[in-house]
Amino acid sequence: MTNPIITLTTDYGNGDHLVGVLKGVILRINPDVHIVDITHDIAPFDLLDAAVTIAEASKYFPPRTIHVVIVDPGVGTERRPLLTRADTNYYIAPDNGVLSLIYDREESLTVRHITTEHYFLQPISQTFHGRDVFAPVAAWLTKNWQPASMGDAITDFKRFNIPKPKQDGYVLKGVILRIDRFGNLMTNFTAADLPEEILKSGKLQLLLNDKEVSRLVANFAQGQPNEPVAVIGSSGFIEVVVNKASASRVLSIGRGTPATLVLG
Repeated sequence: MTNPIITLTTDYGNGDHLVGVLKGVILRINPDVHIVDITHDIAPFDLLDAAVTIAEASKYFPPRTIHVVIVDPGVGTERRPLLTRADTNYYIAPDNGVLSLIYDREESLTVRHITTEHYFLQPISQTFHGRDVFAPVAAWLTKNWQPASMGDAITDFKRFNIPKPKQDGYVLKGVILRIDRFGNLMTNFTAADLPEEILKSGKLQLLLNDKEVSRLVANFAQGQPNEPVAVIGSSGFIEVVVNKASASRVLSIGRGTPATLVLG
């Protein structure tokens, strides 16, 4: 039997001891766990960024992986800690909507409110539930594989709607969902939103504020220096990029900027 896998996705950053403490708690309970850092650079308190990140990354892990997602602006309040089984994987996260894309994607879903406190570290800090609740619960799950022992199933868990494009006549209105560390702008348009003519010709009219992107290319290198172009990114969304530069800086555009795709 292979070693169990626990992944970590947080907004903690790597500038202090917090991530190391999570790993220490897990390994003290089960030294055989293989820990994978998905990222600790989620923008602070940014639930949408975390939701998109875990939905994309978790697809590539083997069955029975436990994904711990800690972006938790409500730590210490009445918000609930959750254990979710979605298809063949597990997710441990606060009940604040950070798993919304997982809820939307998976048909087989069981969400539990974690209430069995003998799995927690004591005393429980009101500011570090990652250490005292989420990490130990994940580690104990790798030892007993009994999610029902963690708490009862619930149906009133929180979720939010990810912005979806809306058609208005001959245009599709969307938004910049996120900006990666290279400055690439990920829209909420997908390849399925593009007419066949655009896919074949590579000619499009994508408007971002008063800026226009007119070419759809296959890869970054096909863009000319300082030319914003569109690509179909690895997550399936249309992204605006600049070859060897930041599209966000070149266009002076941030997350949440409206995007308009002219369909005809």
